[in-house]
Amino acid sequence: MRENAWKKYDEKQLEEIFAYCEGYKKYISDCKTERECTTEGIRIAESYGYRNLEDVIKNNETLKAGDKVYANNMGKGVALFLIGKEPMVNGFNILGAHIDSPRLDLKQNPLYEDKEFAMLDTHYYGGIKKYQWVTLPLALHGVVVKKDGTVINLSIGEDDNDPVVGISDLLVHLAGDQMQKKATNVIEGEDLNVTFGSMPLAGEEKDAVKANILKMLKEKYDFEEDDFVSAEIEVVPAGKARDYGLDRSMILGYGHDDRICAYTSLMAQMELESVDRTSICLLVDKEEVGSIGATGQQSKFFENTVAEVMNCAGEYNELNVRRALKNSKMLSSDVSAAYDPNYASVNEEKNAAFMGHGLVFAKYTGSRGKGGCNDANAEFMAELRNIMDSENVTYQTAELGKVDQGGGGTIAFILAQYNMEVIDSGIALHNMHAPWEVASKIDIWEATQGYKAFLKKA
Repeated sequence: MRENAWKKYDEKQLEEIFAYCEGYKKYISDCKTERECTTEGIRIAESYGYRNLEDVIKNNETLKAGDKVYANNMGKGVALFLIGKEPMVNGFNILGAHIDSPRLDLKQNPLYEDKEFAMLDTHYYGGIKKYQWVTLPLALHGVVVKKDGTVINLSIGEDDNDPVVGISDLLVHLAGDQMQKKATNVIEGEDLNVTFGSMPLAGEEKDAVKANILKMLKEKYDFEEDDFVSAEIEVVPAGKARDYGLDRSMILGYGHDDRICAYTSLMAQMELESVDRTSICLLVDKEEVGSIGATGQQSKFFENTVAEVMNCAGEYNELNVRRALKNSKMLSSDVSAAYDPNYASVNEEKNAAFMGHGLVFAKYTGSRGKGGCNDANAEFMAELRNIMDSENVTYQTAELGKVDQGGGGTIAFILAQYNMEVIDSGIALHNMHAPWEVASKIDIWEATQGYKAFLKKA
């Protein structure tokens, strides 16, 4: 095992690291949906001089070395380009991460009344342990789009004066049958119903509590029950990210997976003003459900955007796009599972990730017989070792648990289809996919330094 990264730094340097992590805490506290991450990512990028690629195209401008542009994918993903000195046909250095996280989504027709409670039906998104989502303070984030195209942004439960919502659980005194169930069935998916209110509207005889809720939604947000059909509302844990541990060395927050890699990738790119090879930070949606759909990595958004950028730089033809993608190198950034003393049996220690030991490289992911993996080339791994060591970045290698224990995947295999060099990298977490996950501040810092080194030197 490599030395603990905390030991490298003196007191003044640690102050800088802790200050940097305050920015990350604010990011995941404010950005609990892929839409919010995209909006904030663009705001940050514009503050560093990035411009909308659509404006460049509309004005028939030519991109040159040092120019900074971004492309917005339906408000749920973004690709940011720092144009390098070399021709793009030589390839890009790409940092890719996803900005969706496990959660509960409201169904298309979610609102109903049952025995004088207003309730919301949900459908869970991504891999969750359903029993972890009961008895928590929950918030509602999302958009409601009315038939005339009006977009209503919704956030309930985050302000100190806001009410929160939640999902009830059965009291232990009556839970004899429930306690005999397997963990997968203790709470069924159709029972993840959010309690939304209990006060009846005066004068109403039927579904008076629901009527009261609808009255409040109309008065405060100006939408009707039918507008739920064209809404995207996510149920997420309410509250801000917090320092974790008496020494404040860790962060407890919702959505570390994978906004921790998205933020560090974004900030690594922001800190660079000049690169040899064009650098790209690619933040995508839908990874938790297979990277599908128009905003997932399997769409043509990235390929189409590359073609547009190369066209604006005067380098476009179909063959050049193919060559540029083939000659690219990518860190597919996603979180890994950190060794947990409470659950040591699922790890093989020599190949486990440890908190405090820096950026994690996973040569392969997948499950059991490497099913569904991207298995990076040894040559690429050697190049990354050299880059990280030359820049004094603390890193480690790991796989996701014992061989027959389970596993997982990322967006790496999708980009590898272009024949480029791709490897998984990221930050190790405790409680991955739980409502509240835990990460080490020093690993957040080392990841940013590692991503920056990759963009400069790969």
